[in-house]
Amino acid sequence: MAILNRFKDIISANINSTIDRMEDPEKMIDQYLRDMLEDLAEVKESTASVMAEETRSKRKVDENEAEVKKFEELAKKALEANNEDDARIFLSKKQEVENVGAGYATAYAAAHENAVKMRQMHDKLAKDIDTLKHRRAMIKGKMSVANTQKTINDATGNVTQSENAIGNFERMEDKANRMLDEANAMSELNTEPIDEAKALEEKYASNTSAAVEDELSRLKQQMGLDSTDTES
Repeated sequence: MAILNRFKDIISANINSTIDRMEDPEKMIDQYLRDMLEDLAEVKESTASVMAEETRSKRKVDENEAEVKKFEELAKKALEANNEDDARIFLSKKQEVENVGAGYATAYAAAHENAVKMRQMHDKLAKDIDTLKHRRAMIKGKMSVANTQKTINDATGNVTQSENAIGNFERMEDKANRMLDEANAMSELNTEPIDEAKALEEKYASNTSAAVEDELSRLKQQMGLDSTDTES
């Protein structure tokens, strides 16, 4: 049957390996579940049809067996009534019915086999769907944890970059301080030292001028020249 060929992979499907191959488990598992539910609906409809065919075939087999038994009983009654000709007719009819029954039995065997396969597929798919529903929450939980861990990893990377930036800033600050210290030291080295002798020389040079003025006054007094006469 076409339905058996179409869903033959359902029997051998491995739901765990299918989930492992998913690129985005959180999204793909929902899509896969939707697809499986659609398949289940079709399998269920086809299974019901195949099982109904099995029931019809079984009914025909039962009806045929009942008819065979009926003609056999009629043949017995004919013999009991000493009517062998009638018995032969009933037995001939019994054989015809049995020949037809052989075809019914073959059809029923095929219908039963198909029904068993369809039932297996239906049960396998229903079980996989139930498993997938239970695993969906677990998978989504793992994805949530993974996303949280990724956020933490990204944040850790940003903190590390910030720490590196702070470290670089501190190194530049230390370098600037060293450059400033070197500049101040160079400035001190470039400053001329104080000449103490020259300072003393200036001090005593001013004292010498005062002594000259005193000597001038003394001479003017000796010569009888005072400041008043000088002004006049």
